[in-house]
Amino acid sequence: MRAHEAGALHAEGYLGPSWLRPPDDVNELVPALWARTVRRGSQCGKLKVAEVDVVAIAAEFGTPAYVIDEADFRARARGYATAFDEAFAHLCGGADVYYAGKAFLCTEVARWVVEEGLSLDTCTGGELAVALRAQVPPARLGLHGNNKSDAEIGRALDAGIGRIVVDAPSEIDRVADLARARGVRAPVLLRVTVGVEAHTHSYIATAHEDQKFGLSLSSGQAHAAVAQVLARPELELRGLHSHIGSQIFDVQGFEVAARRVLGLHAAVAAEHGVQLPELDLGGGFGIAYTTQHDPLAPAELAAGLAQIVGKECADLGVDVPRISVEPGRAIAGPSTFTLYTVGTVKDVDLDGGGVRRYVAVDGGMSDNIRTALYDADYSATLANRRSQAPPVLSRVVGKHCESGDIVVKDEFLPSDVGPGDLVAVPGTGAYCRSMASQYNHVPRPPVLAARDGEVRVLLRRETEDDLLALDVG
Repeated sequence: MRAHEAGALHAEGYLGPSWLRPPDDVNELVPALWARTVRRGSQCGKLKVAEVDVVAIAAEFGTPAYVIDEADFRARARGYATAFDEAFAHLCGGADVYYAGKAFLCTEVARWVVEEGLSLDTCTGGELAVALRAQVPPARLGLHGNNKSDAEIGRALDAGIGRIVVDAPSEIDRVADLARARGVRAPVLLRVTVGVEAHTHSYIATAHEDQKFGLSLSSGQAHAAVAQVLARPELELRGLHSHIGSQIFDVQGFEVAARRVLGLHAAVAAEHGVQLPELDLGGGFGIAYTTQHDPLAPAELAAGLAQIVGKECADLGVDVPRISVEPGRAIAGPSTFTLYTVGTVKDVDLDGGGVRRYVAVDGGMSDNIRTALYDADYSATLANRRSQAPPVLSRVVGKHCESGDIVVKDEFLPSDVGPGDLVAVPGTGAYCRSMASQYNHVPRPPVLAARDGEVRVLLRRETEDDLLALDVG
């Protein structure tokens, strides 16, 4: 059979991806996709979070809106801290968990992270500014980035943060010179590219050779960088750093990465007589956006990594360094859903004789770019009521002037979804608000935290005045 020029999504008889099946009950929630306090009311069928129904949230705060289940976020953060500390207790006295602020960060979230026992990883001066405003203890802060400015490095040094992750040979001397000018010694980790192809989208795989991050292990660049750091007394080499990508569902890639980076760790001890006290294995732990995803629980993930690190260190004859990891998506992602209001609904005839239903909402790629950017999959549900109508394969799209403005590529929604209904999309806590834009001059949505029957604003909705404030014309 000849393939359709526009791809399988336009072919005759398209019934959605192979993992998506018509539900027995279109109103039923899949627990793995939603925050822990989210449920559907037994009477009217309204979606509720922390005992607040979404109709009330929409009425008070408008849509679109990101809604965080605060208790869920905190429990996930605490769960990672506990799981990794316990898994590595017998190897190196425990482990440190750095929340990856790039997933989503605001001052209140930074406070939650610290209160639940985590440290915080930032990758720009702006993220660092949020952390400092939230009064995160500087010793529990890290600074990443492949192109840090002198101003960003200087601010990190002035604040006395716990570590700077160095990404390039030229950055070594810049950090050292800036530290010398301040009369301080900078704690640094070297980010090592270990040549592991993570099984994820190419835009979020970060340890293969042909990309912008890190110091190549295979070329000898990482070895040379170690010597370069050790030659600068203004720098304290705390350890090595490895990150292989994002949305990863097994520990196999970490096993290869750990073996290679620990090989360099052992070589540093043998060649330079230096026992590096730390090793960061990065993050990238996956979450369930749809029923096709099966992420590992934190305890299982931590136990697997502890087994790998323990074995590799024993084989190499080195002590286990203090381990740290950097979950971001795995904490923020499932804690949040985005609430939209439906506008137009229309059926479009496909070339093969089929029909696709388009459900347009009042947001789109300005509040969730991931579908367009990464070909990401999401789920969705009718949120303001229970429906007895049969399910129909639908595509949830946004209001922007782009044909690629798709929020959910394929989902079964009730056939009676219409204008004014509310639709909720789970798993939007990571890389949605943090990547949000003002495309088409659409103001960015608010971020709302729900807890114990109350909702409060963490980030307010932008207004047209905000859009015009920077326009000096």
